Amino acid sequence: MSPPKNVIVVLLDSLNRHMVGAYGGTEFETPNIDRLAARSVRFTRHHTGSLPCMPARHDILVGALDFLWRPWGSIEVWEDAITFSLRHAGVTSMLVSDHPHLFETGGENYHTDFNAWHYSRGHEGDPWRTCPDPSFVGAPTQPARRFMHYDHSRTWFRDEDDYPGPQTMRRAAEWLRESHRQHDRFFLFVDEFDPHEPFDTPERWFAKYEDDWDELRIIWPPYVVGAIERGILTERQARHIRNNYGAKLSMIDHHLGRLLDTVDELDLWDDTVFVLCTDHGHYLGEHDTFGKPGSPVHSALGHTPLLVAWPGVAPRTSDALTTAVDIHATIADVFGVTPEHQVHGRSLAPVVTGDVDGVRDHLLTGVWGTWVHVVDRDTVYGRAPDGTNEPLVMWSNRWSTMPVHQFPQLRMPRPDRRATLDFFGDVPVIRQPFAPGDPIPFWALGARPDEHVLWDIAEDPGETVNLAGQDAVREKAALDLLRAALEEVDAPKEQYERLGVG
Repeated sequence: MSPPKNVIVVLLDSLNRHMVGAYGGTEFETPNIDRLAARSVRFTRHHTGSLPCMPARHDILVGALDFLWRPWGSIEVWEDAITFSLRHAGVTSMLVSDHPHLFETGGENYHTDFNAWHYSRGHEGDPWRTCPDPSFVGAPTQPARRFMHYDHSRTWFRDEDDYPGPQTMRRAAEWLRESHRQHDRFFLFVDEFDPHEPFDTPERWFAKYEDDWDELRIIWPPYVVGAIERGILTERQARHIRNNYGAKLSMIDHHLGRLLDTVDELDLWDDTVFVLCTDHGHYLGEHDTFGKPGSPVHSALGHTPLLVAWPGVAPRTSDALTTAVDIHATIADVFGVTPEHQVHGRSLAPVVTGDVDGVRDHLLTGVWGTWVHVVDRDTVYGRAPDGTNEPLVMWSNRWSTMPVHQFPQLRMPRPDRRATLDFFGDVPVIRQPFAPGDPIPFWALGARPDEHVLWDIAEDPGETVNLAGQDAVREKAALDLLRAALEEVDAPKEQYERLGVG
């Protein structure tokens, strides 16, 4: 078997594993994801690492867990994106994306080491237009909870191909046709923001799952725990939002088919690895939760799909435990590059080829300043702050590229005179502490002290019974594993104290 020459990674943002046909989903149609799964190794125990959007991309493109050190930001001075190594190895890299966060404060240097990149404009908060289309030919506006740039952008979409997701898939397919023979080896990263909200689609997709909705469409889901119980949504509204997500999912699945058709047409399966993944899921009523609010990471959010089509490897299912940083390690392995900075991933190449059954027996996942979860084959243990959420500390040398000014609602404070220099390896790093009463980064506001969770996912896959405080033996074993996992990645020392695992 000849080693692969190229890699294509398609990241579909907020892709719910349990709604994909290849993973048993029957609620919505995903024929093209299922088509890819039919020729892939289908991983059934893939989990998130750092959450949410940009931290997850940091895991995949940089290969180092992000959430234990900081909430959201650019590539740090002590590390490089995989594309830096590929450039120096003579591998051509191309980014095709409609993901606004890659081009906003806090994410803007992830694309810079690609040889080239294409940005399809107009999704979510992308500041693409300053006013609605005065001709009113495009899609009508849909007011958000607060103004979003999408309110203007969507009025400029004259037909389905103008929507950012279809644009992105079309451009990725065009790049393959135009360029793949011009490069000895290539890495194509398609960072597709659908099916992320706004859950807005042309009529043919909206009508696919919704036939009796006669009110203004709800395309911006709330981010809330207890949505129905607290009266924030009615059951009908909740179902409507879920259907709108399904419409977005089926639409982007349809346009993913364009890219798969192109790979077929160009006979790339014989020398190209094709990976389909996501950054995380999206709650759509599971546990009466919507969006990605401050709460422990349930499987609907953190147990995610991963499909890997590998030249010469027959399709099958793998129950190997895997996480986001392993995708980075696999790309590095295919191209024979070794990052210079500390990484936390394990290459999945030997799992895919069948040489080994697995490469890890546990992983870490979570959101900065909230719960830290350790996952093994049987359990998920989420450790909340022990008492008050302190010491809360952020490590970063790129404060100027954190979302400080552009998104004031995220409450990202500036560093102050309490900051000290610590070391990440041999690199001095700004270490900023936060004290009670400080304005703190938005992401940590959802932490609920002492609300630990322990789920037996082998016996209770729906995570309905919290064993924390109920099964002392298993909880101690989970706590010991969490402590060992933190030591394994050289986690900041304040995490041990904040979580009470010292």
